[in-house]
Amino acid sequence: MSVSELPALNASLNAASAVLLSFGYVCIRRRRIAAHRVCMLLALLTSALFLASYLTYHYHAGSMPFRGTGWTRPAYFTLLISHTILAAAVVPLALVTVTRAARGRFDRHVAIARYTLPIWMYVSITGVVIYVVLYGLAWPRP
Repeated sequence: MSVSELPALNASLNAASAVLLSFGYVCIRRRRIAAHRVCMLLALLTSALFLASYLTYHYHAGSMPFRGTGWTRPAYFTLLISHTILAAAVVPLALVTVTRAARGRFDRHVAIARYTLPIWMYVSITGVVIYVVLYGLAWPRP
């Protein structure tokens, strides 16, 4: 796999994480604890793989400039800033959430998971949107 293919892989990993998070949420609402655990651990794995791939890509390729103009620029950068801030926050949140579950502290797990899940879901979905905006849309060249 070449470095130029990593952004598509990153978007796929983000999409997979969002799907797994959704399935995990549905499973816990239906009291399917084992299925919930599997979904959430797989979501954690796909997010970790995403992070490794993302860092590898940006180490080798740098950043992709946004080519849109007009109202799309502030809209894109608002999305990017919120995504970036929450992506940095979700790493420790997810680790604490998983650690509490692994230690059997389910009362504390649930308390933080109420915040972790929507943030993680937002980061996963907006990661795909950012990929589409940067690599999937045919912006005019400046």
